Amino acid sequence: MLSYRHSFHAGNPADVLKHLVLAQVLNYQTIKDKPLDYIDTHSGAGFFELAAADAQKTQEYQDGIEKLWHHKSEHAELNEYIELIKSFNDTDELTFYPGSPKIAEHYLRRQDKGWFFELHPRDLLLLEENMQGKRSIRVRGEDGFAGLVGLLPPASRRACVLIDPPYEIKDDYETVVKTLVKAYQRFATGTYMIWYPVVDRERIDNMEQGLIDSGMRNIQLFELGTEADTDVHGMTASGMIVINPPWKLKQTMDAIMPELVSLLSEPSGFYRSEQLVDE
Repeated sequence: MLSYRHSFHAGNPADVLKHLVLAQVLNYQTIKDKPLDYIDTHSGAGFFELAAADAQKTQEYQDGIEKLWHHKSEHAELNEYIELIKSFNDTDELTFYPGSPKIAEHYLRRQDKGWFFELHPRDLLLLEENMQGKRSIRVRGEDGFAGLVGLLPPASRRACVLIDPPYEIKDDYETVVKTLVKAYQRFATGTYMIWYPVVDRERIDNMEQGLIDSGMRNIQLFELGTEADTDVHGMTASGMIVINPPWKLKQTMDAIMPELVSLLSEPSGFYRSEQLVDE
């Protein structure tokens, strides 16, 4: 089932939301001098050329980062995300888009460690090429769910985790919840981010309820719907669930999400910004 490759979807609206949240979390986590462990369970290749055949086949970036490329927001956090993506491009033209590994690498400092998991053989080779050169970074061709649990608790006693499976396997929704429960039992103070696609709303409802019933505290959800839910075709929305989020994250997302909907969504588009479980 290793058919999914993120190179077809790089820079789409789901990436915008995911990486906007990721950048805010990592920016907050690296304010303190104390070391941090960053764990990325489904890393992908890590860096994408938008003129390449995969990205050009779908051109999903045109509905995402391209619409923001020349946008000036009244919100500093959105402008900082746009400038972050621009920093990976040598010119004013949108040519490259960084995946979560390269965004994480941007924030990780000398005292931090980065752990990146990928099973797709081709993407693993690309990830190793894209992440080489830093002794503090580890790339592993292993199952990221098991790898995450095996790394906890981290030696640094501080961890930031991104769980971003392709959900090709329907059991992934349930596996995400089970893995988080195990991770939380080992290390309850870590910050955990879970990306999800909305293809079948019932699966998302079940995943949310599983997290609510798990006993974990302080869970927030941010979802961007580019159009209304439908049973007719593919992904219509995506979201990020954050456990132990930075204290200003929801305040920031409450302000930014209406702007993202207006820029990236159809008239039927929507957003959610919710505190699923209190602290």
